[in-house]
Amino acid sequence: MPETIEIQLKKGVLTLCVLALLNRRDSYAYEIASTLSDAIDMGEGTIYPLMRRMQSDGQVETYLVESSAGPSRKYYRLTDGGRRALETQTAEWRAFVTAVEGVMNADADPVEPAAVAETAERGAEQ
Repeated sequence: MPETIEIQLKKGVLTLCVLALLNRRDSYAYEIASTLSDAIDMGEGTIYPLMRRMQSDGQVETYLVESSAGPSRKYYRLTDGGRRALETQTAEWRAFVTAVEGVMNADADPVEPAAVAETAERGAEQ
């Protein structure tokens, strides 16, 4: 059975959402998973492999924080590479949303592919 568009969209923006959350403040995986579960109904099990991949890609780094309620927690924070990835992915997301809205809006003029690429480039420069 094919996946629904909602599932595919969630998978497509999950890294961007994690980067955006970590840009606000450092966090641990369960807290990130809870936030995303509430916001976009994303399952907790998808976060842990993603966090490992983001760490191996150099987008996040970890450190331990002692907890009075149990074992130390592994916190994640963005690296410079993670901040660059956030800027790039944000620009790409905004350009994509603009293009999709242009296709869906019958009253709008067609969006040229060059205009979408230009929008993404401008967003990445900001």
